[in-house]
Amino acid sequence: MKCDAVLIAGPTASGKSAAALDLAQQIGGALINADAMQVYTEAPILTAQPDAEARAKAPHLLYGHVPARELYSVGRYAGDAHRALTEVRAMGKIPIFVGGTGLYFTVLTQGLADIPPIPAEVRAKARALLDEIGVGALHARLSARDPETAAALRPTDPQRVVRAWEVLEATGRPLIQWRKEQSPPLLEGLKLARFVLDPPRPLLRDRIAERFEAMLDHGGEEEALALVGLDPALPAAKLLGLRQLVAHAQGKLSREEAIAEVVTATRQFAKRQLTWFRNRMGDYDWFDPNQSNIIAQYNDNLA
Repeated sequence: MKCDAVLIAGPTASGKSAAALDLAQQIGGALINADAMQVYTEAPILTAQPDAEARAKAPHLLYGHVPARELYSVGRYAGDAHRALTEVRAMGKIPIFVGGTGLYFTVLTQGLADIPPIPAEVRAKARALLDEIGVGALHARLSARDPETAAALRPTDPQRVVRAWEVLEATGRPLIQWRKEQSPPLLEGLKLARFVLDPPRPLLRDRIAERFEAMLDHGGEEEALALVGLDPALPAAKLLGLRQLVAHAQGKLSREEAIAEVVTATRQFAKRQLTWFRNRMGDYDWFDPNQSNIIAQYNDNLA
């Protein structure tokens, strides 16, 4: 029986986009982005967004539609994904959600906490406090008032720490309590084919290095320079390679040093992604794309 939607997750550089495109061409699908970094307009190369050739082969939605200097949240993604799903259905195509952001897959399959909008003045005060005392001290203050939420956050993650702080300030309730009251999943009631690409670690390391070198050679440095001065509290400030490419362009890092730093950081990020997937998405169908392709996995899943 044909499924209603396909979910394809995997760590960075695992070949998710290519696999999803192959499947889309086989089953009449359309790709919907589920990667938090690939939403940004100014960074198609830095975030390895599908190029014009790929987009000509199948519809691609939610890629490069958000300015990097805007605050883009999981809540906004939920609304965008709902509209994209409606659009793909109107095309008569099968939606294929593909990306590496675990929280986006959580929205699709488990729902989203219905947190009220945070007033602009509360956001501004929270970010001013972050700038004043730093993320470590803000995490400590959060821990004193909301130890349960703080324990679930890395003390070095400014985006999530300031988010937890502003939710607490605006609503008087811990973020973790809001998350226990989830809204219905976007894909509730649909028949899903769900996959995680899990390539061998040596292959993944090689792909990460190759991808960054290609970024250097095809305009990644120019994209990075255009984002100089980005507010460090914004999600886009976490773009992998952004800091190193700017440093290389400014003569502070050699090409070899920039590559080495970014490859190390990206490998660490991929490891964190896989840990998330194992903890939260263990019931997906995992496979090694070096040994089997997505089309075979899809057909097996529906057998």
